[in-house]
Amino acid sequence: MLLLLTKNLAPTTTWEYFIVFLIGFGCFLIGWIFSKRKTKRKYVKLLEECESKKAEIINTNYAPSEGVRAVKTRERSGKAVDADETTKEDIDNSSLNFESFGVADASQKDDLKRIKGVGPFIEEKLNTIGIYTFDQISRFTSEDIQTVTELISFFPGRIERDDWKGQAATLKKGGDTDFSKRLSSK
Repeated sequence: MLLLLTKNLAPTTTWEYFIVFLIGFGCFLIGWIFSKRKTKRKYVKLLEECESKKAEIINTNYAPSEGVRAVKTRERSGKAVDADETTKEDIDNSSLNFESFGVADASQKDDLKRIKGVGPFIEEKLNTIGIYTFDQISRFTSEDIQTVTELISFFPGRIERDDWKGQAATLKKGGDTDFSKRLSSK
């Protein structure tokens, strides 16, 4: 019985197929329009929430950091700036406190290049300002670190990031750091 009823409902002409297509396409469009409206409202609400949170998170009221300045290394043309060599006058006029970390000379010199972040150029600058041993570096105070950074014209904060003080303490005791092990294996 049901089979007979469905046979009678099946379209038989091209015109009937076209009408069935239009009804299906119309239903699709109605559903698509309503879903578009609903998702638009949903995402507009989420976007407004995010914008309000962003305004809370971004705080432009900040105090500039003190003591951290970039050092000019190149002119606008790209030419390297002649770094003024640290002179004996600079050392004498500096606030470097040799009483806190000790005095050494070239005869007591350690291989400071075994500290990560100290290459031949930085080692030479450290030697120029009177720092020759791991013992001296291991006894740096924060004021000494800042003064040494200024004197050798090095990246601000690099001494703390690379932990020169900790590495020097290990090397002073005769131990090895990961960096010094890699150096000695080369």
